Amino acid sequence: MARKVFFSFHYDRDVRRVVQVRNSWVVRSKGDAQPFYDKAVWETVKRKTGIEKWIEGQLNGTSVTVVLIGSGTYNRPWVRHEIKRSYELGKGILGIYIHNVKDPQLGTDSKGMNPLDYWEITRNGSKIPLSSLYKTYDWVRDDGYTNLASWIETAAKAAGR
Repeated sequence: MARKVFFSFHYDRDVRRVVQVRNSWVVRSKGDAQPFYDKAVWETVKRKTGIEKWIEGQLNGTSVTVVLIGSGTYNRPWVRHEIKRSYELGKGILGIYIHNVKDPQLGTDSKGMNPLDYWEITRNGSKIPLSSLYKTYDWVRDDGYTNLASWIETAAKAAGR
């Protein structure tokens, strides 16, 4: 079953890395990997006016939010909002570090903080960061090219989707 996926990331800094990750399944032979559908049309969203409504529309109908983590992703307010809303909506969530994906112009980058650490929930009186609830991978080290479809499927099933 193909999954509809929302990708959350820092556009200005990581867009060329993100394109490589998002399009990784396109170059495979038919049947090599389960395709997923990306609901985001982020190229057209350049203004903050209406962005919250746009995010809601993009999350609608998705089963998983994939947070692509670059060196500056942690501090991005809209990424934080997307994570919060994904959690509130019961989406599957996973994080993928992309700092080692080579940007064609800039090369690799430094590893950033995990934005799933920003949000915490309280269980039995203890604060638990979302990073403890959702898996995080490294695109290069964990062979995201081969494993992205299974990571997405695992996240969706863990969320009951």
